[in-house]
Amino acid sequence: MATSIKDPEMLRRVPLWVAIVAALMLGAAGLGTRAGLWHFSTGFGILRWAAYLGIGAAVAALTMILFRPYRVGGLAVLLCAVLVGVMAAAVPLGLQKRAYALPLINEIHTDPVKASPLQAKAYPDIQPLIVDVPPGGAFASAKAVAQEMGWEVTGENPQSRTITAVATTFWFGFKDDVEIRVTPHGQGSRIDLRSKSRIGKGDVGANAKRIRTYLARFRTGR
Repeated sequence: MATSIKDPEMLRRVPLWVAIVAALMLGAAGLGTRAGLWHFSTGFGILRWAAYLGIGAAVAALTMILFRPYRVGGLAVLLCAVLVGVMAAAVPLGLQKRAYALPLINEIHTDPVKASPLQAKAYPDIQPLIVDVPPGGAFASAKAVAQEMGWEVTGENPQSRTITAVATTFWFGFKDDVEIRVTPHGQGSRIDLRSKSRIGKGDVGANAKRIRTYLARFRTGR
């Protein structure tokens, strides 16, 4: 009798443990890559296994909820396993969905002449920023915004009004190259950016998001 009572209690905790492991793998996948503990492809592999384990934990917990011996006195544990498992699986699955939905490009330009046809179709909103500020002042602001974004400014040329920088992604620590160019435009200035990933053929929209954020900050002065 004692064994039959304890077995459900022990077994219903297994999905929660598995879900917790999946969540830990989710965080470790990127942080380990960033720290140089393994290659980024290994990090992506860990992400996939985090999704598998998260889904497995959630399905197992949902199945146990259907059976009274597991549900009675342990519903909170099982629901927690479902929640953690789904959250652990949602991130890599979401990234995979975005990767399939977005074009396989890793370089974005605000200059329509340099933008690829794939970019023009996927990101028609990525355009140069025209500001009512003289080129000298716009160049100083361009550098300030880049630094506020946390980018490492690696070069600047006041004569050509160009800036080069490196943006490091938070999770995996990928290094992306950014170029900023300020040119005269009437009484004001035109701001152009190029953002390119060093790794991979696709960027899951990271470069377009980076440029949008930069231009929005420049526009609002934040």
